[in-house]
Amino acid sequence: MLSYLHAFHAGNFADVQKHAALSLALTMMQAKRSAIACFDTHAGSARYDLGGDRAQKTAEADWGVQKLWAAKSELLSSDWAPMLETLARWNGLEGPLKLYPGSPAWFAEFHRPGDAVTAFELHPSEERHLADWARERGVKVRHEDGLKGLLKCLPPAQPRLLTLIDPSYEIKTDYEAVAQTLLSAWKKCRHGVYLIWYPLLTSGLEQRLIDALANPGTVRKILRSEVRLNQAPERGMVGSGMLVVNPPWGFDDRFQSMMADLEGPERLGLSATLDWLVPE
Repeated sequence: MLSYLHAFHAGNFADVQKHAALSLALTMMQAKRSAIACFDTHAGSARYDLGGDRAQKTAEADWGVQKLWAAKSELLSSDWAPMLETLARWNGLEGPLKLYPGSPAWFAEFHRPGDAVTAFELHPSEERHLADWARERGVKVRHEDGLKGLLKCLPPAQPRLLTLIDPSYEIKTDYEAVAQTLLSAWKKCRHGVYLIWYPLLTSGLEQRLIDALANPGTVRKILRSEVRLNQAPERGMVGSGMLVVNPPWGFDDRFQSMMADLEGPERLGLSATLDWLVPE
């Protein structure tokens, strides 16, 4: 099934959480000079028009990144700076945002000489848009299943690894597939940092992923961050979750401070929690 298009949801509250985690992880990992192999398993497009028909049909960015942008001078955590600076480069400083970078663009914005960025995308039209954008930006695009493709690329040539895994989960078996991919990837590259996004649903399907990874005998050091809508719909997505495997030292406290900035009706109207998936 290849019906999902992220353009309808670009810049929503889940993107804010996801790309905040990605920006913070990149910033912290780049404190060391050694090269990083970056993988994006479900890249989508690199550039989204927030004024376009698809984005305007749902207007999800209005309650996500647009609210973050409007409150940028009031955010308490200084770790928002790299993300806000990227948005400013794409849009300028005045007025609401017009463009929103997709996850491969976030990787590209942080790309250094020696780092490698590989983006997987299976959807034909999305892959074509991504390949056109990536041609002059040092991003390698692969038109294949990102979960299978990631495993073929591990371990990478670079000494360090950062991977973002964020399928749409439109296929219910994606939860088990993501868990199995992480377990296999971790065996190939145990020092890698893995970011896994998942939706929080009224159906509770995300518990399949959590249960598959909550065994103390498997992957260790998994940080679990969740944000929930204070005014949640009766059906569908009521929140957003991130699992961070092998987070950089101090990531938990810094990311918790970032998510606290999203709480309350004057911000994004979210409630945030953060803990270790398996208590240490």
